[in-house]
Amino acid sequence: MIEIYGYSGLIGQEDLVSVLKNAVSEDRVSHAYIIQGEKGSGKGLLAQLFAMGIQCEKDYSEPCMECESCTKAIRGNHPDIITVHHEKPDTIGVEEIRRQVVEDVQIKPFSYPHKIYIIHDAHKMTVQAQNALLKTLEEPPEYAVLILTAENAETLLPTVRSRCVILSMRPVCDGDVASYLMREMKMPDYQAEIYAALARGNIGRAVEMASSESFAEKMGASLNYLAKSKEISPETRMDLVKTIADDKRGIADYLDIFTLWFRDVLYLKATNEPDGLIFREEHRHIRKRAEVSSYEGIQIIIEAIEKTKTRLVANVNAELALELLFLTIWEN
Repeated sequence: MIEIYGYSGLIGQEDLVSVLKNAVSEDRVSHAYIIQGEKGSGKGLLAQLFAMGIQCEKDYSEPCMECESCTKAIRGNHPDIITVHHEKPDTIGVEEIRRQVVEDVQIKPFSYPHKIYIIHDAHKMTVQAQNALLKTLEEPPEYAVLILTAENAETLLPTVRSRCVILSMRPVCDGDVASYLMREMKMPDYQAEIYAALARGNIGRAVEMASSESFAEKMGASLNYLAKSKEISPETRMDLVKTIADDKRGIADYLDIFTLWFRDVLYLKATNEPDGLIFREEHRHIRKRAEVSSYEGIQIIIEAIEKTKTRLVANVNAELALELLFLTIWEN
């Protein structure tokens, strides 16, 4: 179900929305689009709203959210806005593309001027599936519009990319992400700023983190360690290493929190201005660390965190990589 906000729910994408609204209002809708952006960037919502705007029964450049066409799309039963489904979570197969797009597109629209196909996560299409889609992209019926979403358009075949208009979701500034969290999730400003900084311009990611109990636990464990890293026993340190290493999908979250915290240490050491900290509630512990660590030492730690991320991507033993990082934090 689509949120009822329409395009206003897409924070920080005003330029992209303007391009699509102009295409609708000036009757210049292309036959195929790729909307690229990382998970949580809002590309799926943008694709749905664009499709609704094309089919909207009122003479607007965006979906009115009220006419019969928009209402059907919101309920998910619009006959001429077709979302391609796939059985395997990580793969869109050739038969699914043939059945749901290539063969179906030969049937004229049921009730509306266009027949729109939305392929979410198009980067999951197999090579065979992409090749099957090519004929439709090369010779589409006049009424057909294909909207593909992908994390990175470069993962699609060049022959597919060359036949589509490629649009890129933009990172949202931290201030807008924080404002969104404060407004929609009733979150205090100091918490919203932390999640905004960690999300790096991705509102969906910020909301996911802010809503997750497991992420809150990671945050608590990380801050507790960073506040006491010089005092805790080697046994306690090794327990945390094992906890983080076992959380294979969440290791990056811990490392992002570490990076942000030590950047706060560096900022406070350089400016002595606690109001500019991301982790303002950790001011006392951050100041204590800034007093005992040199500029060089803090920089060495930040670089060690980045090196740990690189090692983990290269499949180095996670416990060993984290032990080396924690040793660097302790030494500096």
